[in-house]
Amino acid sequence: MDFAGKSVLVTGASRGIGAAIARAFAAEGAAVTVNYLANADAAAASVAACEAAGGDAVAVQADVTERAQAFSLVEQAVDAFGKVDVLVNNAFRPYRFDPERRKLHWELDWADYQAQFEGAVKSAHSLAQAVLPSMLARAEGSIVNIATDLVARPIVPYHEYTTAKAALIGFSRNLAAELGPMGVRVNTVAPGLVYPTAASAATKESVKDAIIAQTPLRRIAGPEDIVGPVLFLASDWARFMTGQTLYVDGGLVMG
Repeated sequence: MDFAGKSVLVTGASRGIGAAIARAFAAEGAAVTVNYLANADAAAASVAACEAAGGDAVAVQADVTERAQAFSLVEQAVDAFGKVDVLVNNAFRPYRFDPERRKLHWELDWADYQAQFEGAVKSAHSLAQAVLPSMLARAEGSIVNIATDLVARPIVPYHEYTTAKAALIGFSRNLAAELGPMGVRVNTVAPGLVYPTAASAATKESVKDAIIAQTPLRRIAGPEDIVGPVLFLASDWARFMTGQTLYVDGGLVMG
């Protein structure tokens, strides 16, 4: 895939899945804006990896759950590279994936749900509004949102996290229907458990083994496994795809 001349904004790109996505776009010639929340050193390392891979890159700090900061992030990306061709909404509100310590439904407050909605849907909403003027002016662009396969198969019922990601898929489909006639595509990638990442670091071997046993490809994804589907959906190879959700989990969810 050739992203030469393209400007790509990846949120939550200082580490884990986001850093892998940013580096892959850079390797295909893209100029990448690496968004991060707090870890400037990790963001600098991600930028360096993008540059080593062959692309231009810049790090921009922003809390994408705050509307003003989301708009400022896009402005800085445009200032750096002239436009935003691809937006990857990868950042999410910190969450600990621990089956034994998770809150059961009757232990959750609405504020727990609200925090995850802000991380998943509010940020995607604000960033989409921020990038659309540039995309619509050119009648082209691609938005890829990162959800989870838990929306289709909640092996562990992480209520607030999964509910917010389900809403993100709904948001993506509505946005795809609205923006398709204007030349902008919106799709979603829904990974299964990805290890190792900061969020999955505490996952016990017994949990991983149980997931592996139910997964046709008999392993758990690494961050690099999520990269290909994201780049595919962002590329012209997927130019006739919008409103789709790709489950990237080794076949755990089919259909």
